Formats: sequence, C-alpha cells, structure tokens
Amino acid sequence: MTSRVRRPACVYRLERLSREGPILELGAPNHRSRTRSVFLLPMTNLIKLSGATSGYHRGQAVFSDVEMTLSSGDFVGLIGPNGCGKSTLIRALAGVMPLWQGSLSYGGRKADELSRKEIARFLGVVPQEAQPPFAFSVRQLVAMGRHPFLRRFRGLGTEDLQIIEEALVRADVLHLADRSLLELSGGERQRVVIARALAQTPSILLLDEPSNHLDINHQVEVFDLLYHLNRDAGLTLLCSTHDLNFAAEYCQRILVMDRGRICASGSPEQVIDEKLLAQVYGIEVRVETGVDGSIRVVPISAKAKEKIARGI
Repeated sequence: MTSRVRRPACVYRLERLSREGPILELGAPNHRSRTRSVFLLPMTNLIKLSGATSGYHRGQAVFSDVEMTLSSGDFVGLIGPNGCGKSTLIRALAGVMPLWQGSLSYGGRKADELSRKEIARFLGVVPQEAQPPFAFSVRQLVAMGRHPFLRRFRGLGTEDLQIIEEALVRADVLHLADRSLLELSGGERQRVVIARALAQTPSILLLDEPSNHLDINHQVEVFDLLYHLNRDAGLTLLCSTHDLNFAAEYCQRILVMDRGRICASGSPEQVIDEKLLAQVYGIEVRVETGVDGSIRVVPISAKAKEKIARGI
C-alpha cells in the first residue's frame, strides 16, 4: 500500500512507501514530467561521505578521513576557523572536488555513477560569494536553476515557469523579479541565489557561509529563510558559518571542523562547549544560556581579561 506525501513543487517531490520509508527520485526525467525522475532511492541517508580525503595539491590534503551523513530533514551547521577546510568539504559534497580516498554517495548511489545534471537535480549549492558577471534580471538568474531539466533545443515550459515563480515566492524575492542583480543589496542578492538553488527542486541545499558580509538584519533574514525552508518545506540543509550563535540557534546538529578533520559532532548543547571552542579557535569564550534557553557564545578579549583582573 502506498501513500503520497505532499510537498511544495519548488522544494522536492517524493513518495513514501509504508515499508521502505521515504523514496528519493533521482535520475533522468521521464516522459510525463521533467521534474520527476526514474530512479527510486531510499532517502534515509541523502548524502554519505566515508573515509574522505582530498585537496588541491597532491601531498597537501585540505581535509582527511572525513565521515559524515546527511539525512532527510536535517539542518546541520558546519563551523570551524578560517582555513580548516569547510569550503573545500562543501565542494566535495557537491561532487565538484574529486576525492583522493574514500567514497561519496547520494541516496545510496555512488556519486561517480551520476552525471552532473543528475546531481544538480538532487542538490543545490549556494556559494560563499556569488557576484553576477552580467546584469541579469532576478528572474533570469533564478531561471538558470532549471537548466538541469531542460532538453536539448527546448526552452522553459509551463511547469518550469511555475517552479521559477514558486522559488521567487519562497525566497521572498518575487517583488524583485524584474530588477537587475547589479541594483540589489547584498542580502537581496543572497536570497536570489537561494531562489536559484530552489528552482532546481533539490532535496538538499549546501550553503557556504550564506550570511558572510551581510549586516545583522540581513543575516537574520537569511537564517530565518533557511529555518522555514527546513521546517515548513522539509528541505535538508548543510550550512557552514562563522557565526556560532546562529549555528546554535538554528541548527539541529553541528559539525566542528579543525585542521581538515571533523573533531566533534552533536547537538548545539553538546558541541557549543567552552573548552572545545577554546581549543579549536584558540581563544577563551564564555557560553551563556538565556532565559529563553538560547545558547550564546561570548569571546573573552584581552581587554575583557584586564577588566576582570582589575575587578571591574
């Protein structure tokens, strides 16, 4: 007996089988719909990385022996100091960084068995900095997310246009649809890039410091958007960030990376630890819990230490 789980078209489409659990549709589109695929895969582990080592120059690994999984519905934060390998790891998870050792699989299938278009139908990537090379309109950039579904010599169809519209709405950039990207603020442009990824109708979003260079208002807007995509639409997220407080507030699970290795993994309550953070970041911190239960990390500067020593 089968039953359907209804999901927004701009996020992903799946079927739930009573015995086998959620099923991910991954592969080439069939003749009925260009947003549906022909391979049915278990969705328990959407991404699995095993014993992974890679880098840019042989003999100089950026990350080593990394083990991690992303399951359906996860919102995982990836934290660690500059240069620890976060961005390179995200590139590897996206399938664009070859592994020297280990394996990468999507929904149970080896990554090297899938084409770039098949992977792009499965996951979307929001890079750290996405400066537009041309003065595209917002709608034109978001429409690029439909490229993995387009057939040769055919343009956007009715269904593609509907998905683009839904992605614009979900990322709250519909009112900007006809504006040039060059006219937008950093926060607006970041939401547009997220909308482009949503137009791929992915099961997973990989985000590399999505709030980087944004003011506090736009940082909150971006993380609130990610929170609702995860909670309301069921989208699985992996997000690297330097903001430990955002990671603690929004993420269900946090991975701590240091010197190319995952040195800790767990809930915010488990991972946001004064001793661990001091060891990883090389600075003393104070971890506080607010009256609402929220976790806050406060770095202890040399100035603060002087005040404490003087009893101020």
